[in-house]
Amino acid sequence: MAAMEFHDYRAMIEDSPIETLVFEFRNPHDTLIAAVLADVMDDGLSAVYSFYTPDWPKRSLGSFMVLSLIDMCRKLGLPYLYLGYWIAESRKMAYKTRFQPLEGYIHGVWSLIPPQP
Repeated sequence: MAAMEFHDYRAMIEDSPIETLVFEFRNPHDTLIAAVLADVMDDGLSAVYSFYTPDWPKRSLGSFMVLSLIDMCRKLGLPYLYLGYWIAESRKMAYKTRFQPLEGYIHGVWSLIPPQP
């Protein structure tokens, strides 16, 4: 994503056959502090990519965005939020296991994934 150029961004957002939404999060001074790109699916939202400022590490902006997407799913009457790929060994993806119940599509079947230590 860091090496993405304008035409790459445009293809991902504007030229996609999938309805895509960008949710922005701003501080009281209207400065952008976080954003998440989500695809609208028949049964939920799919979080595609997110970013946030590292200036507020104690604010847990990543978790706040996930909770905001869960709330948006409820408002839209959608039963699922898809957080994308999860690799158990990836420390950067560990946050996904904090949102329970968590399911994974494993060998063609949706299965519950227990909380990780």
